[in-house]
Amino acid sequence: MVFFKKSTNHQIRGFALATIAWIMCSTSMGLPEWRVCYLEEPMGSSQSMAFVGMWRACICHHVDTSSHQRVCQHYTYHDGLVPLDIRLAQNLLLVANIIGLVGTVCAVFALQQLYTEELENNDDNDNPFVLSAVLNAVASTFIFLAVMCNYFSEPSKEGLYFLPSSQMPLFPYAQRAGSAMGMASISAILFLLSAIIFISYSPSMEKENLPLV
Repeated sequence: MVFFKKSTNHQIRGFALATIAWIMCSTSMGLPEWRVCYLEEPMGSSQSMAFVGMWRACICHHVDTSSHQRVCQHYTYHDGLVPLDIRLAQNLLLVANIIGLVGTVCAVFALQQLYTEELENNDDNDNPFVLSAVLNAVASTFIFLAVMCNYFSEPSKEGLYFLPSSQMPLFPYAQRAGSAMGMASISAILFLLSAIIFISYSPSMEKENLPLV
């Protein structure tokens, strides 16, 4: 019987971080709060806000001081009105989500090898977590690129023409990063930490440190 110590426990933590990162990445893709825009509406209307996401956007109209009306519009990758920066971020996040999922699955198989003692009977010193580490690092990079693309994109000077409006264009006079962008950033960091943990594993160290009973 093999008693797994700190080295294997670190890999379990890496798997947990990768799983959490993938869930957060998937969740952030569906949220509209990637970009929060404060709007200047014509005809003297009261101030409103728009939440712009990867796959949908919402406009929040303040009816009075205690209530508001929220109207959302879903758009697809093939929607011609979606700005180029959102299209690019859509691609990056979709690829990152798929790569992160594959990397997490690879980590499951690597952990299975550890617990079935296949590595103990293997003369190779190959790290079974290398593939998962590489995939998680690539997913982290793609998510960071999507976040940076969204963060540094210029406000539209022609109005948020791809959002629903009351027959009038909506013009943002200010905007800021939303909570979904923060969630995606945390996801990228967790993927990167997971990759670092996985790449640091060495089967030879495991053999030296783990006593056999």
